[in-house]
Amino acid sequence: MGLAIEKRNRMAKRAAAEIKSGMVVNLGIGIPSLVPNHLPRDFAVMFHAENGIIGMGPSPIHGEEDENLCNAGGFPVSLVTGGSYFDSALAFGMIRRGKVDLTILGSLQVSETGDLANWIVPGKKVPGMGGAMELAQKAKKVIVVMNQTDKHGQSKIVQKCSLPLTSTACVNMVITDMAVFSVEKNRGLVLHEVFKPHTIDEVLQLTDATVSLHDKIIFS
Repeated sequence: MGLAIEKRNRMAKRAAAEIKSGMVVNLGIGIPSLVPNHLPRDFAVMFHAENGIIGMGPSPIHGEEDENLCNAGGFPVSLVTGGSYFDSALAFGMIRRGKVDLTILGSLQVSETGDLANWIVPGKKVPGMGGAMELAQKAKKVIVVMNQTDKHGQSKIVQKCSLPLTSTACVNMVITDMAVFSVEKNRGLVLHEVFKPHTIDEVLQLTDATVSLHDKIIFS
């Protein structure tokens, strides 16, 4: 397994640890779509997709894909027992009614106060804003999974987002390829966990925001 794939799966596995039995969980495209691969097959969770699925299972084995069954990013998925599919209007209705317990999203930037910028880079073509705006506002918990830095080595966790916002003060947790942060009302950005072989100092150096340290930081 290549280093990049290993990092993506480590982030997905850590995000999967936040899922509780009985939840309805929405997964964004990219790294979040790997989350079902890190849960037991009999785990009681219903994964939701904006294009009209509830009950997504792990990625299908190569050659066993159903060409008519895909997630919101267009990638093939499986369906667990009891799962169903329907039109996207109903899928968005579930989001707007607050029926989604947790959403796991990718992002371009997250601010130290939990602002989310993940739908467009000015001047770049984008197929659409998707469901991120509704999910950021209506999901009961919002987790962002993303690299600590962009391709230029600049921190993606910032004091204030420079990219157009998806939603303000909506992110509860940020999981990067280096660390895990919570966003708390009274403390702001709090460092909880550091992925080996990285160090606290390295994480802080590559975080362009004010960070508080949790009393018991985990090294995993």
